[in-house]
Amino acid sequence: MTTNTEDYPWKFQRIGGLDQVVLNSAQDIANLDKLDPKLWVALSCPASGLVFNNKILSLLDEDNDGRIRIPEVVEAVEWLKLRVNQLESIIEGSSELPLSAINSETPEGNRLLITAKAILANINKHDKQAISTEDLSESTILNTNNLFNGDGIIPPTSKIDNNLETFIKDALNVMGGVKDASGLDGINDKIAQAFKQSIQEWITWNDSVSSATTPLGDDTAEAWQLVQELKDKINDYFLRTELASYAPQAQSALNVDEKYIVPTDNGLLEDSDLAELPLSKVSANRPLDLKVGLNPIWRPKILRLIELVQPAVYLQDKLSQSDWLNIQQVLSPYAAVVSSKPILVSVEVTTPPNTTIDKLGENRVRQILNSDIFEKFTSLAEKDSTTPAAATDIADVERLVIYHKHLYRLLMNFVSFQDFFDLNKHIAAFQAGRLFIDGRCCTLCISVVDVSKHTTLANYSELFLLYCECTRKNSPINGEQEKKNIVAAMTAGDADFLLEGRNGVFIDNDGHDWDARVVKIITKPISISQAVWSPYKRFGRFITEQINKWATSKDTALLDSAKNAATSPQTTTDTSKFDIGKSVGIFAAIGLALGAIGTAVASIASSLFQLQWWQFPLVLLAIFLIISGPSVVLAWLKLRQRTLGPLLEASGWAINGKIGINFFLGAKLTTKAELPKNARRSLIDPMRKRCYKYWLAFLLALIIGCAGATGWLWYRGYFDSKTEQPIKKLVPKTTSAPLSN
Repeated sequence: MTTNTEDYPWKFQRIGGLDQVVLNSAQDIANLDKLDPKLWVALSCPASGLVFNNKILSLLDEDNDGRIRIPEVVEAVEWLKLRVNQLESIIEGSSELPLSAINSETPEGNRLLITAKAILANINKHDKQAISTEDLSESTILNTNNLFNGDGIIPPTSKIDNNLETFIKDALNVMGGVKDASGLDGINDKIAQAFKQSIQEWITWNDSVSSATTPLGDDTAEAWQLVQELKDKINDYFLRTELASYAPQAQSALNVDEKYIVPTDNGLLEDSDLAELPLSKVSANRPLDLKVGLNPIWRPKILRLIELVQPAVYLQDKLSQSDWLNIQQVLSPYAAVVSSKPILVSVEVTTPPNTTIDKLGENRVRQILNSDIFEKFTSLAEKDSTTPAAATDIADVERLVIYHKHLYRLLMNFVSFQDFFDLNKHIAAFQAGRLFIDGRCCTLCISVVDVSKHTTLANYSELFLLYCECTRKNSPINGEQEKKNIVAAMTAGDADFLLEGRNGVFIDNDGHDWDARVVKIITKPISISQAVWSPYKRFGRFITEQINKWATSKDTALLDSAKNAATSPQTTTDTSKFDIGKSVGIFAAIGLALGAIGTAVASIASSLFQLQWWQFPLVLLAIFLIISGPSVVLAWLKLRQRTLGPLLEASGWAINGKIGINFFLGAKLTTKAELPKNARRSLIDPMRKRCYKYWLAFLLALIIGCAGATGWLWYRGYFDSKTEQPIKKLVPKTTSAPLSN
């Protein structure tokens, strides 16, 4: 595919901190091969385990490697461009493909249009102008009764000649088969030709066996077969005898322990268990006794083999290792010919074989080869393949219908993640359902195959993750249980009661409810509100733990002292008197400590009383920031790093860039319990005892506090008038004395 994005005016939208291409028109889709792979959100995704149509996933995964990559998606678009008139029709995602949408101007499209009309005619829908997957399924059901359905596969049926039916059964049993369009197992021309070649090679080999040297005459074949069956067991016995000679102390371990010879629950001995035991008692360099002590499971076959080889190898009551090697040497010429037996010719099948050519027998093989049955079958298969609606064309029509309905939605989950960020209309292909737990609903739930492997990479997503084991009964009748694992991202609220072992309910996209149990948690910050109060909660837990430890230690000490008092009958009557001289130092230290604490409290109180009234809220705010500030800053930095990429990478995706989960998206992915807008709420709790004394004490303390604060403010002069009247200086009037004459 090309990587030049300048040839087409693409439109990008910033979503989730990532520039994502917008595919809103047929031209956008048609030019996907020109979009730089670095600008696709996903480079590849798994072909299974997604909440998506499995058929389109298998169609896109043409190489059957379990992965869907960019070239395969582009190839699907190119395939569609040759067969439809306008790509805009796939944006609607209709389940029915209008026949008018098929491009009859191209050879590929015209062939599919003819096939689609033939399929509709086959199900008596001549006037219908659209085709759907339901129509294709109905046609397949009708094809069950049709011998010629266009796939070139002929199943064994009574509608054909008896000789052909028997031949197809033989080939199907020996070579395996493939599924016919009717759903029955059958064979095609490739399997028939492979069967012909295989039986030709077999008959040639069989003739060479017939002319091979037979040192035991007619008993040679049976003796050789017994040697093959007994070879491993007899070799094991002689190896044990050699080990007993090499390490005599291990002889007991080389023999059978009595504890292994025990009956089963029904009181009977199992042949399969006894067959695994040694042939006979093991001792150093001891030949195999043919009369006494043989394993009863293997005894008949061993005695029959000895009877057959007596003309060539004379044996009495014992079989030595040299005798055993001599028997194999006698049969070696025959074994060389038998070991050259040809294998079946390789051919692709979906149904495995269940018999061998040997079971058919020489007479049946020669009968098949000497007849014209292969020519008859080839003619029949060709007639099936040349029907108006050939199997390959039917498959292409099905591909076209599925692409028409699902391909655009796949692009919205591969080229961009439009479906994931469009929270109200669609769900993403990787979202498996919803998890309800601890008064919240998590919508970012992903299926997980291996929890331990998944956590390694998912940890880098900086998301608070809950791994849950989900179970449900598949059927209320048989009681079979289904199991699956999911991981849910908790992106709102707090983690106070999210613990391993907690139970919830998981509802998948099909509406099935599952019992969910938390089996593993990856702890990360969830929200800013959690970070604000986490220092105080940690301090509260610390105080509680210390009190519990102190109470436990005191309780233990009290029990120990009581136990010691009960066990020691002697009591000391002369109790020591309290020595005040020895305790002076302790009292002095306590006094100094109390004095220091009092001085510190007085100093703090003095500093507080010197503050202005508006400075008190600032002091409280500063204390709050000192305690909660570091936790909030750290949580804010962690929450800004939340990303979807590692979570999907752990599930097999290959993601381009960083798909951030901000605070707004996090609040949408996890919703908390809220009362409906039109709900009425009563605050009277019948399970809670009303105690008005506490409320009166609280109100009295509040009044006293307000009065004290008012008195302190009055004492500081906050209620005095701040404006001072100017003081007028009184200057005495001077009166001038009368001048005397």
